[in-house]
Amino acid sequence: MADQHSRKPLLNPERRRRGIYILPNLFTTAALFAGFYAIVQAMNGLFEQAAVAIFIAMVLDGLDGRVARLTRTQSAFGAEYDSLSDMVSFGAAPALIMYEWALKGMGKLGWMAAFIYCAGAALRLARFNTNIDVIDKRYFQGLPSPAAAALVAGLVWVVIDNGIAGPDVRWYGCALTIFAGVSMVSNVLFYSGKEINLRKSVPFIVIIAFVLGFLLVSSYPPGVLFGLFLCYAVSGYVLGAWGWLKGRRSRAVAAPEKTDL
Repeated sequence: MADQHSRKPLLNPERRRRGIYILPNLFTTAALFAGFYAIVQAMNGLFEQAAVAIFIAMVLDGLDGRVARLTRTQSAFGAEYDSLSDMVSFGAAPALIMYEWALKGMGKLGWMAAFIYCAGAALRLARFNTNIDVIDKRYFQGLPSPAAAALVAGLVWVVIDNGIAGPDVRWYGCALTIFAGVSMVSNVLFYSGKEINLRKSVPFIVIIAFVLGFLLVSSYPPGVLFGLFLCYAVSGYVLGAWGWLKGRRSRAVAAPEKTDL
């Protein structure tokens, strides 16, 4: 009898009663659906629709975190669910789209490039989850998986929009896929924008900048979006090189001062 009373239940009743927050997880589910839809469209040869679905998943993925923070509905379940959704939408889906669209005829190199991207996304998400309280929140360590997915999907979208077939640009696609995969697992820092507080008032010029940004994107979505994410992917390396040069220059200036002493 004592043993029966001392046994712990398999499920903690208090945790079971908590349930999950519906609002942010609805956005996560919608992002997961968009990623799955992109895979289905790529299998059907509809690569433009697949690329657009990746961008929709990216928008929904950005909203779920914002909504959770604004409504104070963050949870461990939501964080894990978001990571699994990201692996589908920004890991498996872009790799499959690029492989089916351009890399399929390249033999081993094609599927290896796609796998490098897919593995990079998985490692990036795992490292992000373990380092979430360690890294400076102003920066991402490595290229974020949504940005990497937008880079790959953006190339597919802009090339198709210009009437060019995937196999004609397979070497560019292969190089970009490997670059995105390696960038995700690199130690290069990319600006996160997480210190921006949406609940605080902002200058009127910020609203004008948002309006101009929407107009710019709407003028030619494939080209503008691909250009923006390409600039973002390169920005981390540019800032890293600039910081390295500044550090080297400051050390060179400090060295003569020490010898004079």
